[in-house]
Amino acid sequence: MAIAITGATGKLGRLVVQKLKARIEPSSIVAIARDLTKCQELGVTARQGDYDQPEQLFEALVGIEAVLLISSSVDTGRVRHHRNVINAAMKAGVQRIVYTSTLHADWSPIGSASDHLATERALRGSGRAITILRNGWYTENYASSFRSAIASGILYGCAGDGKFSSASRADYADAAVEALIGVGHDDRTYELAGDSSYTLADAAAKLSLQTGKRIVYRNLPDTDYVAALIKAGIPEATAIKIASFDVAASNGALFHDGGQLSALIGHSTETLAKTISFITLSNIRGS
Repeated sequence: MAIAITGATGKLGRLVVQKLKARIEPSSIVAIARDLTKCQELGVTARQGDYDQPEQLFEALVGIEAVLLISSSVDTGRVRHHRNVINAAMKAGVQRIVYTSTLHADWSPIGSASDHLATERALRGSGRAITILRNGWYTENYASSFRSAIASGILYGCAGDGKFSSASRADYADAAVEALIGVGHDDRTYELAGDSSYTLADAAAKLSLQTGKRIVYRNLPDTDYVAALIKAGIPEATAIKIASFDVAASNGALFHDGGQLSALIGHSTETLAKTISFITLSNIRGS
């Protein structure tokens, strides 16, 4: 069985390829990405596949039985990108499609949720066996914020008492691998999130504990948080997007206590404390 991963040179894609190589023959894995040179570095069959090039995607998916469609990172044209992959997979005769959606895609206020929901609908109309992985918050998303907090003693945000049920990127990669090569996942939708949840105030407390430095959480109105991010050198559009995730968390969009991720991957998800330990270590090393 040939398995393909789109977006294979991204942070999640690389992890999935790495973990798949430990489970199945590398010769059965096809890495697809826009940059063929980077793709070839992964140690598996590499094929060029640009989400904007339908014919190229078709050629990349010929002979593939199952494909992991890692969602496009663009904010404009995401659904078109995904439909290009789905249509190419149908044309190439791919039998199974696994897709990385977003947590609570059917009601989440996060701006990209509507794109993910539209993609889920397109997948259900594809006539293929599908598995939808509604990935929750990646703890690593807060790496830069945690590093800044270590330096300043203040963790800024606008999430209030909203809870994050985050897990590591490696946990979500494990879920993708299981969905691709495991059994019983056809036509299933999984709401994936970490085993434990925390507020940003909790995160600040854990940072304090691990660094031995007093770090507090300072909650700001979302407009003030955006302004602070811009002042720190973050482009306005990115700052607005970052703040929107905190606002979504305050409305419960990044909280889930169903335990589906750990059940799917067969082990507990990485704790916030463990992820923070990696972040603080890299901060000490200056990386």
